Amino acid sequence: MIAVCQFGGSNCDRDAVLALRHLGFEAERVWHADGLPAEADGVVLPGGFSYGDYLRAGAMAARAPILREVCDAAERGVPVLGICNGAQVGTETGLVPGAFTTNASARFRCEHVHLRVENAETPWTAGFEPGEVLTLPIAHGEGRFEIAEDTLADLDDDRVLFRYCNEAGAVTDAANPNGSVDGVAGLLGEHEHTAVLMPHPERATLPDLGGTDGRTILRGFASEAEG
Repeated sequence: MIAVCQFGGSNCDRDAVLALRHLGFEAERVWHADGLPAEADGVVLPGGFSYGDYLRAGAMAARAPILREVCDAAERGVPVLGICNGAQVGTETGLVPGAFTTNASARFRCEHVHLRVENAETPWTAGFEPGEVLTLPIAHGEGRFEIAEDTLADLDDDRVLFRYCNEAGAVTDAANPNGSVDGVAGLLGEHEHTAVLMPHPERATLPDLGGTDGRTILRGFASEAEG
């Protein structure tokens, strides 16, 4: 079973559950105060505005007791996926390095973007080819990935899953919607079973909603979880 954690202010938890069920996987919403079910084979930290983004996006949710359980599960090899606000929670807990801060434009961005696959040898991306260009929606005001220069130097391309790019696959400033350093849109934690990304794969599983590129990401994650 895939546990989709729900916090006060989460608003993409239902989307994640429905997308995973549509792909044939068992998924359930789990209220943070109820703790992580022992039968959880995978965890999704969904998008939204947990606790109103007070302090900073993801900061308060990262201090919920269930996150200690999620981090322990990740240590045991349970796949964990953080999406948008869940990505912010992921950096706040140290599941992945860096931080997500206010967009360079200081504006909320809600649009479809292009992503280039940087590492196709992970459960998340095994269904893609290296350099393949995807289209996924974004919806965030604090999506700019930042990381210290010395840490960035240690963050080799094997840890970067996706970079913002143009339709031709070129990583350019113009194609970067939030000013993320090095165009990073998604990355792995210390282990490849932990990943976060700012774009929303759960919103790209049905053709009527503008595309299906999100299916491959979610299917790879859930298949690894149910393994």
